[in-house]
Amino acid sequence: MYDRICIIVLDGIGIGAMPDAAIYGDEGTHTLGNIYAKRGKLDLPNLYAMGLAHIQDAKLGDTPLASPAASYGRMATKTRAKDTTSGHWELAGLIMEPPFATFTRFPDKLLREWLTRANNEGLVSTTSWLGNYPASGTQIIDLLGETHMQTHAPIVYTSADSVFQVAAHEDIIPVEAQYRMCQLARELLTGDNIVGRVIARPFTGQPGAFTRTKNRRDYAVPPTGTTLLDALAAKGQHTLGIGKIQDIFCGCGITHSIHTKNNTDGINATINALEYDHEHKLIFTNLVDFDMLYGHRNDPEGFAQALEYFDSRLPEILAALNSNDLLILTSDHGCDPTTPSTDHSREYVPVLVHAQGMQSINLGTRCTLADVTATIYDVLGHGAWPVGKPFEIELH
Repeated sequence: MYDRICIIVLDGIGIGAMPDAAIYGDEGTHTLGNIYAKRGKLDLPNLYAMGLAHIQDAKLGDTPLASPAASYGRMATKTRAKDTTSGHWELAGLIMEPPFATFTRFPDKLLREWLTRANNEGLVSTTSWLGNYPASGTQIIDLLGETHMQTHAPIVYTSADSVFQVAAHEDIIPVEAQYRMCQLARELLTGDNIVGRVIARPFTGQPGAFTRTKNRRDYAVPPTGTTLLDALAAKGQHTLGIGKIQDIFCGCGITHSIHTKNNTDGINATINALEYDHEHKLIFTNLVDFDMLYGHRNDPEGFAQALEYFDSRLPEILAALNSNDLLILTSDHGCDPTTPSTDHSREYVPVLVHAQGMQSINLGTRCTLADVTATIYDVLGHGAWPVGKPFEIELH
């Protein structure tokens, strides 16, 4: 048995298109392999040492493969979606059926009701909106930001993922008013219109030089069923969420939370928790920069450098593990920056499982991300989880 589990989600790290990827417009996507092919290299010596390049169809070139230090494999997403919320929920043992709704355009009736409520609370003085189509967040503010400043109409957009995003200049609609508008939208987006997240995307600057600020805020919905976090909480075992975890699960089952600004902040918080925190049975970290800063902006070079930075910090993470700790490195979906799309991609995700003295095995191709929870629940001595199968790893 293990005393403590640490999951680190490298958000957006896909490792090859799933068999149904064409349905999502993602045929041929391969986040890691396509970055490698476009760049000609990925300097990830520590991830390679753990077994990353051993994973089936990893497409990481002719990288020398030493005997892996971790068990390795890839996992399919069983939920019929490719968004952050459902991906994390599935990692935590909850397969959402039906999945969240996705849109190419939100109903005008819904948007009118949203802005009527915002007007009634004095948040805006307009009944109009801009956008209302799938778009890149940086591109749509470049395109519509000047009109927004002239009309004060909020910019609404979505993507192939289940999101309702609101962009507004901080000088036109103050940040707190933007947050409240997103709360109002969250209240309306239910039933057939339910989306995984409503996201406030404030920006500043002038036409031709707009910049999104760090005042982003996500509004999710509580999980639609029991997750690993809930189950551990019910048994009196504490959990720590680092990064977006608190937001993704709406705080459900999370004992303590640390919000972070970037990958560096998240890595530092994880290492600190591993070294000094013996209260929490589960440490659950999301590192968002891969996806948010590089995948969605079609920046393979930035993506590669972020991967290489994480790899350079991996020895510190491994050194902070206690003898009875289990480390799981994985992802929630793909976000291939080499394709024309700026959306998430329907891909397998890698999984690396490490503990001191553990024998490395090939975990193969798993049918669901919920195998992570099935493994954790088992190794903590709680028995079988309703969905998923535990990894075939040695137990202490």
